[in-house]
Amino acid sequence: MTTSNEAKRAAEIIRKANHITVFTGAGISVESGIPPFRGEGGLWSKYNPIILDLGYFKSNPKESWAAIKEIFYDFFGRAKPNDAHIAIAKMQDKMLVNKIITQNIDNLHQEAGSTNVYEYHGTMKTLTCMKCGKGYKAEDVDFEKLPVLCGKCGGLVKPDFIFFGEGIPQKAMAASYDSIDNSDAFIVIGTTGEIMPASSVPIMARANGAKIIEINIEETNFTRQITDVFIEGKATEAMNALLEELDI
Repeated sequence: MTTSNEAKRAAEIIRKANHITVFTGAGISVESGIPPFRGEGGLWSKYNPIILDLGYFKSNPKESWAAIKEIFYDFFGRAKPNDAHIAIAKMQDKMLVNKIITQNIDNLHQEAGSTNVYEYHGTMKTLTCMKCGKGYKAEDVDFEKLPVLCGKCGGLVKPDFIFFGEGIPQKAMAASYDSIDNSDAFIVIGTTGEIMPASSVPIMARANGAKIIEINIEETNFTRQITDVFIEGKATEAMNALLEELDI
C-alpha cells in the first residue's frame, strides 16, 4: 500500500480514539540533524559509550565532559524542530494528541510547541550538582570550563539525562503507565523497539487494547508484532501526509 493509503487508515484510527499517546525515539530528530546513537553513522561509532557510564563519569569527569559538551551542547544544541515535531504540536492543538512520551533528550517537542511531554530518558536542558543537588539551566552553564562544577559547593555537575546505571525518571515512568492504561491509540515514531525498558511501553499498550500506528523508515521490532498501521518513510513526510488526511 502507498503512504497515502496507510495515512488514511491511520487517520481513521485517530478520529475514533478518545486518548492518544505519541511515543517518539531518535528517528524523529534525525531530520533535525541529530544522528541516532546506534547503527551505521550513529554516535557510538565515533564515541565510546563509556563516557555515559555513571561510574566512569565520576572517575573521569574531564574526559567524559569533553565528549558530552561536543555531542550534546555544541552539536545537539544547534538543532531545531522539524515538520514532524511541528505536526505533533498541531495535532495536540486540535485535541487529537493527549500526551507525548519521548526517548529523546533534545527538547525539540517543547520547542515545537508541544505540552504534556514526558522525557523517558531525561533532558539535556537542565543539569544538577551530584553533591548538593543545586540545579542549573544549560543556557546558564559555561561549558568552556570542564568538568562542569557547582558554583555553590564545587561538586561535579551532571546533565539531567540518564546515564548507564541510572533508572528512568519517576515522572516519565508514571506517565508511561498512565498511557498504557488509558490510551486507545499510540503513534510510534522513529523508534526501533530495541531499547529496554522504553520498548515495552507500546507493547504493553497494545496488549491493553490500544491500536498502534507506526512511522519508521523501515520495519522494526514492532512492525510485525504489534503494529496495526505501518507508514514507511521519513517522519516529516509521513506526519505531513497524516495532517493532510486529518484536514489540519
